[in-house]
Amino acid sequence: MSTPLSSQEEAGSLLERDEAFARSQSVITHQFDVIQTRTQAVIGLATLALTITGFSGPKIAASSPFSRYAMVLGLCFTLISVCIALVGALHIRWLTQIGGETPEAALTSMIEYRDRKTRRFRQALVALVVGLSFYVASVVTFMLKG
Repeated sequence: MSTPLSSQEEAGSLLERDEAFARSQSVITHQFDVIQTRTQAVIGLATLALTITGFSGPKIAASSPFSRYAMVLGLCFTLISVCIALVGALHIRWLTQIGGETPEAALTSMIEYRDRKTRRFRQALVALVVGLSFYVASVVTFMLKG
């Protein structure tokens, strides 16, 4: 596996490979579409967990102290994941607003922006996994205790 390119190297590579700024920007635009679609999936899973909690949460939380605290932690991490997704990964800044002295500088800025969104997506995903893990632990405990 090769070492990832820096943002500047990646921009240069895109310009060399595609020989056109518009084509290079199109590649980056598609990558933003992937981030947005995956972030929407994270929000969908979080919403599902929050909705289910509204129906069965009180009963599960009343079953034992562990279930109660695990559910609270699960909901907190799930909410954190949604906040990170909304403020970080789904925050909008148009690629046409990103300039540079040269096409390579502009592409470098776009790639750096994409990388920041990718990091926010990963943070949202980790928070969701932690939250759902606590949530499932709460439900499993409830099921075992009856």
